[in-house]
Amino acid sequence: MEETPPEFQPSTPGAAEAPRAAPPRDLEAVYDIPVQVSAVLGRATMQVSQLLKLGRGAVVELDRKLGEAVDIYVNNRLVARGEVVMVEDNRLGVTMTEIVKADRA
Repeated sequence: MEETPPEFQPSTPGAAEAPRAAPPRDLEAVYDIPVQVSAVLGRATMQVSQLLKLGRGAVVELDRKLGEAVDIYVNNRLVARGEVVMVEDNRLGVTMTEIVKADRA
């Protein structure tokens, strides 16, 4: 497993933050561009008839096992895997455990 680069390390309230290198000047123009970050717990395939039968309390079985890493996407591109964690105020978060190398073909 690779070490998480500093730019992907979450900040924890009250924790001392590691010093970060100054951002390269040629990238500063893109730092304020918003991106969509998604954490996918798992996937399921079903027929429309099955989907229409779902109601409150229905359970949809996903293709992942309990405790298995979740996929983290940035703008619909897989970039990392991680673990679901609880953060302040009972919110969910994801701790990145692995950065996925992009194949540049």
